[in-house]
Amino acid sequence: ALIAPKLVLTAAHCVQPGAEYRIVEYAADRKAELKMVRRVAVHPAFNMQTMLGHRATADVALLELEAAPRETVAALSIPQAPIVAGGKFAIAGVGVSVRGDGKSSGLVRSAALVASGKPGTLQIRLVDPLGQGNQTGLGACTGDSGGPVFEEQRGGPAIIGVISWSTGPNGSDGCGGLTGVTPLTLYRDWILQTARQWGFAL
Repeated sequence: ALIAPKLVLTAAHCVQPGAEYRIVEYAADRKAELKMVRRVAVHPAFNMQTMLGHRATADVALLELEAAPRETVAALSIPQAPIVAGGKFAIAGVGVSVRGDGKSSGLVRSAALVASGKPGTLQIRLVDPLGQGNQTGLGACTGDSGGPVFEEQRGGPAIIGVISWSTGPNGSDGCGGLTGVTPLTLYRDWILQTARQWGFAL
Protein backbone atom coordinates (compact mmCIF):
# COMPACT_ATOMS: atom_id res chain seq x y z
CA ALA A 1 0.00 0.00 0.00
CA LEU A 2 1.25 3.46 -0.90
CA ILE A 3 1.25 5.50 2.35
CA ALA A 4 3.23 8.53 1.10
CA PRO A 5 4.56 9.55 -2.30
CA LYS A 6 7.19 6.89 -3.12
CA LEU A 7 6.71 5.08 0.24
CA VAL A 8 5.18 1.57 0.25
CA LEU A 9 4.06 -0.41 3.30
CA THR A 10 4.26 -4.20 3.04
CA ALA A 11 5.00 -7.36 5.03
CA ALA A 12 8.59 -8.06 6.10
CA HIS A 13 8.50 -11.65 4.83
CA CYS A 14 7.88 -10.28 1.31
CA VAL A 15 11.26 -8.49 1.14
CA GLN A 16 13.94 -10.78 2.46
CA PRO A 17 17.67 -9.97 2.00
CA GLY A 18 19.57 -11.16 -1.07
CA ALA A 19 17.21 -9.93 -3.77
CA GLU A 20 16.35 -6.77 -5.66
CA TYR A 21 12.72 -5.71 -5.69
CA ARG A 22 10.40 -3.94 -8.12
CA ILE A 23 6.83 -2.75 -7.70
CA VAL A 24 4.39 -3.45 -10.53
CA GLU A 25 1.96 -0.62 -11.18
CA TYR A 26 -1.01 -1.22 -13.45
CA ALA A 27 -2.54 1.61 -15.44
CA ALA A 28 -6.28 1.80 -16.15
CA ASP A 29 -5.67 -0.12 -19.40
CA ARG A 30 -3.98 -2.93 -17.37
CA LYS A 31 -0.61 -2.08 -18.90
CA ALA A 32 2.09 -2.95 -16.35
CA GLU A 33 4.93 -0.61 -15.44
CA LEU A 34 7.85 -1.61 -13.19
CA LYS A 35 8.83 0.84 -10.45
CA MET A 36 12.39 0.64 -9.15
CA VAL A 37 12.80 0.24 -5.38
CA ARG A 38 15.48 2.54 -3.98
CA ARG A 39 15.76 0.98 -0.51
CA VAL A 40 14.05 -1.42 1.88
CA ALA A 41 13.68 -1.36 5.68
CA VAL A 42 12.48 -4.45 7.57
CA HIS A 43 11.36 -4.10 11.18
CA PRO A 44 14.30 -5.27 13.35
CA ALA A 45 12.06 -7.50 15.51
CA PHE A 46 10.76 -9.54 12.55
CA ASN A 47 11.38 -13.31 12.87
CA MET A 48 10.69 -15.52 9.84
CA GLN A 49 10.37 -18.79 11.82
CA THR A 50 7.79 -17.22 14.11
CA MET A 51 5.80 -15.98 11.13
CA LEU A 52 5.92 -19.39 9.41
CA GLY A 53 4.42 -20.86 12.58
CA HIS A 54 1.46 -18.45 12.22
CA ARG A 55 2.53 -16.71 15.41
CA ALA A 56 2.78 -12.97 15.95
CA THR A 57 5.93 -11.17 14.86
CA ALA A 58 6.83 -7.72 13.50
CA ASP A 59 5.91 -8.62 9.91
CA VAL A 60 6.21 -5.04 8.66
CA ALA A 61 8.51 -3.40 6.08
CA LEU A 62 8.84 -0.17 4.11
CA LEU A 63 10.05 0.35 0.56
CA GLU A 64 11.11 3.63 -1.00
CA LEU A 65 10.49 3.92 -4.73
CA GLU A 66 12.79 5.77 -7.13
CA ALA A 67 9.82 7.55 -8.72
CA ALA A 68 6.31 8.22 -7.48
CA PRO A 69 3.56 6.07 -8.98
CA ARG A 70 0.23 7.42 -10.21
CA GLU A 71 -1.70 5.79 -7.36
CA THR A 72 -3.23 7.77 -4.52
CA VAL A 73 -1.85 7.64 -0.99
CA ALA A 74 -3.80 5.63 1.60
CA ALA A 75 -4.24 6.85 5.18
CA LEU A 76 -2.46 5.04 8.04
CA SER A 77 -4.32 4.65 11.28
CA ILE A 78 -4.36 2.93 14.65
CA PRO A 79 -7.73 1.68 15.87
CA GLN A 80 -9.24 4.17 18.30
CA ALA A 81 -10.99 1.42 20.23
CA PRO A 82 -9.85 -2.13 20.97
CA ILE A 83 -10.56 -4.57 18.15
CA VAL A 84 -13.32 -6.95 19.18
CA ALA A 85 -14.50 -10.27 17.79
CA GLY A 86 -16.92 -9.53 14.96
CA GLY A 87 -15.21 -6.22 14.10
CA LYS A 88 -15.49 -5.50 10.37
CA PHE A 89 -12.47 -5.12 8.07
CA ALA A 90 -11.64 -5.23 4.38
CA ILE A 91 -8.53 -6.73 2.82
CA ALA A 92 -7.09 -6.12 -0.64
CA GLY A 93 -4.52 -8.06 -2.64
CA VAL A 94 -3.38 -9.33 -6.01
CA GLY A 95 -2.85 -12.96 -5.03
CA VAL A 96 -4.31 -16.06 -6.64
CA SER A 97 -8.02 -16.76 -6.61
CA VAL A 98 -7.36 -20.48 -7.13
CA ARG A 99 -4.65 -21.99 -4.94
CA GLY A 100 -1.77 -23.33 -7.06
CA ASP A 101 -2.90 -21.47 -10.20
CA GLY A 102 -0.49 -18.58 -10.74
CA LYS A 103 -2.50 -17.39 -13.74
CA SER A 104 -5.37 -16.49 -11.41
CA SER A 105 -3.30 -13.73 -9.77
CA GLY A 106 -2.53 -10.14 -10.76
CA LEU A 107 -6.02 -8.68 -10.40
CA VAL A 108 -6.76 -6.50 -7.38
CA ARG A 109 -9.51 -8.11 -5.31
CA SER A 110 -11.00 -7.22 -1.96
CA ALA A 111 -12.98 -9.09 0.68
CA ALA A 112 -15.06 -8.01 3.66
CA LEU A 113 -14.05 -10.06 6.71
CA VAL A 114 -14.63 -10.05 10.47
CA ALA A 115 -12.28 -10.50 13.42
CA SER A 116 -12.47 -13.87 15.12
CA GLY A 117 -11.48 -15.11 18.56
CA LYS A 118 -9.77 -12.62 20.84
CA PRO A 119 -8.01 -10.10 18.59
CA GLY A 120 -5.14 -8.22 20.19
CA THR A 121 -2.31 -5.83 19.42
CA LEU A 122 0.03 -8.61 18.20
CA GLN A 123 -2.17 -10.32 15.65
CA ILE A 124 -5.67 -10.24 14.21
CA ARG A 125 -7.29 -13.29 12.67
CA LEU A 126 -10.00 -12.53 10.12
CA VAL A 127 -12.64 -14.86 8.69
CA ASP A 128 -15.44 -14.79 6.16
CA PRO A 129 -18.53 -13.99 8.27
CA LEU A 130 -20.48 -16.78 6.52
CA GLY A 131 -18.03 -19.65 6.97
CA GLN A 132 -16.34 -18.41 10.17
CA GLY A 133 -13.11 -20.16 9.07
CA ASN A 134 -14.72 -23.61 9.33
CA GLN A 135 -15.67 -23.86 5.66
CA THR A 136 -14.12 -22.37 2.54
CA GLY A 137 -14.93 -18.71 2.18
CA LEU A 138 -13.40 -15.37 1.30
CA GLY A 139 -9.93 -14.48 2.53
CA ALA A 140 -6.32 -13.93 1.59
CA CYS A 141 -4.43 -16.44 -0.54
CA THR A 142 -0.94 -16.95 -2.00
CA GLY A 143 0.42 -13.61 -3.23
CA ASP A 144 -1.77 -11.40 -1.04
CA SER A 145 0.88 -11.02 1.69
CA GLY A 146 1.76 -7.43 2.43
CA GLY A 147 -1.60 -6.20 1.20
CA PRO A 148 -3.48 -3.61 3.23
CA VAL A 149 -6.13 -4.29 5.84
CA PHE A 150 -8.68 -1.49 6.10
CA GLU A 151 -11.08 -0.40 8.79
CA GLU A 152 -13.88 2.05 8.02
CA GLN A 153 -13.40 5.14 10.16
CA ARG A 154 -15.06 8.52 10.39
CA GLY A 155 -12.79 10.01 7.72
CA GLY A 156 -13.06 7.01 5.42
CA PRO A 157 -11.15 3.70 5.15
CA ALA A 158 -7.77 3.62 6.91
CA ILE A 159 -4.98 1.01 6.85
CA ILE A 160 -4.67 -0.65 10.27
CA GLY A 161 -2.54 -3.67 9.31
CA VAL A 162 -0.95 -5.84 6.63
CA ILE A 163 -1.80 -9.38 5.49
CA SER A 164 0.75 -11.87 6.84
CA TRP A 165 -0.60 -15.37 6.19
CA SER A 166 -3.65 -17.47 5.43
CA THR A 167 -5.00 -20.95 6.03
CA GLY A 168 -7.68 -23.16 4.60
CA PRO A 169 -10.80 -24.11 6.58
CA ASN A 170 -10.19 -25.31 10.15
CA GLY A 171 -6.50 -24.30 10.00
CA SER A 172 -5.67 -26.60 7.09
CA ASP A 173 -3.17 -25.71 4.37
CA GLY A 174 -4.64 -23.46 1.73
CA CYS A 175 -6.88 -20.42 1.54
CA GLY A 176 -10.38 -19.40 2.51
CA GLY A 177 -10.08 -20.12 6.24
CA LEU A 178 -8.17 -17.67 8.45
CA THR A 179 -6.43 -14.52 7.24
CA GLY A 180 -3.63 -13.53 9.60
CA VAL A 181 -3.04 -9.79 9.98
CA THR A 182 -0.16 -7.92 11.57
CA PRO A 183 -1.76 -4.81 13.11
CA LEU A 184 0.22 -1.56 13.02
CA THR A 185 -0.51 -0.70 16.65
CA LEU A 186 2.93 -1.70 17.98
CA TYR A 187 4.89 -0.74 14.86
CA ARG A 188 3.53 2.71 14.00
CA ASP A 189 6.41 4.51 15.78
CA TRP A 190 8.97 2.52 13.76
CA ILE A 191 7.08 3.26 10.54
CA LEU A 192 6.95 7.00 11.29
CA GLN A 193 10.59 7.15 12.40
CA THR A 194 11.83 5.29 9.32
CA ALA A 195 9.70 7.48 7.05
CA ARG A 196 11.12 10.64 8.67
CA GLN A 197 14.70 9.35 8.27
CA TRP A 198 13.97 8.89 4.58
CA GLY A 199 12.51 12.40 4.29
CA PHE A 200 8.78 11.60 4.33
CA ALA A 201 6.21 13.25 6.58
CA LEU A 202 3.28 11.01 7.50
